[in-house]
Amino acid sequence: MDRLDILAIGAHPDDVEIGAAGSLLLAAKKGQRTGILDLTYAELSSNGNVERRQQEAEAADRLLGVAARYNFGFPDRGLEAVRESAISKVVELIRTTRPRIVLAPYFQDRHPDHESVSRIVREAVFSAGIRKYQPNEATPAYRPEQLLYYFINSTVTPQVVVDITSVYPEKMEVLRCYRSQFELEEGSVATPLTNGYLESVEYRERLFGQQAGVPYAEGFVSAAPYVLTSL
Repeated sequence: MDRLDILAIGAHPDDVEIGAAGSLLLAAKKGQRTGILDLTYAELSSNGNVERRQQEAEAADRLLGVAARYNFGFPDRGLEAVRESAISKVVELIRTTRPRIVLAPYFQDRHPDHESVSRIVREAVFSAGIRKYQPNEATPAYRPEQLLYYFINSTVTPQVVVDITSVYPEKMEVLRCYRSQFELEEGSVATPLTNGYLESVEYRERLFGQQAGVPYAEGFVSAAPYVLTSL
């Protein structure tokens, strides 16, 4: 398995895209290798089904230019019941792909699965660097340089912003791949995602951009302080 520069992790296909598609697009355009891990297939989603959601994720992948996408197939709304297994599997993937940066959902969110993934990834990033945790000569201990939290439903003042102005239209095209989630279709039901959700993403990106002096930006919270050698 090839190494990655960025590994972005979410609970469901579309989580990563909502919070970090712009940053992943920019990284891919710079020749960096990006990957996405979904912990579940989102089988309990109110609209769509697993097969269609996977087709939508594949369409999003093509636009994003990701090097790899993984899905561990853990139970939707059942992540706490498989917590230790999930941590173990994420540790294994981190050690195998050795990303510089790991992205995870912000730890306060209206969806419990997003919060669960945030905690799982935080523990996995830490444990991946412990030599005696699940020792394996083929995949030695490794800890990413940075863990950053992206926003799905929450909005707080970010510590880090990425100017995504140049790729903002492409980000929205990526999100529109998930039509089963963001559009009311025949047979679907109204959810928070079908009620102007993409417009709220645009508002958030505009807000973060305004705070940083650019038209559009994605915001992140850092799990640890950045270190500068000088100002």
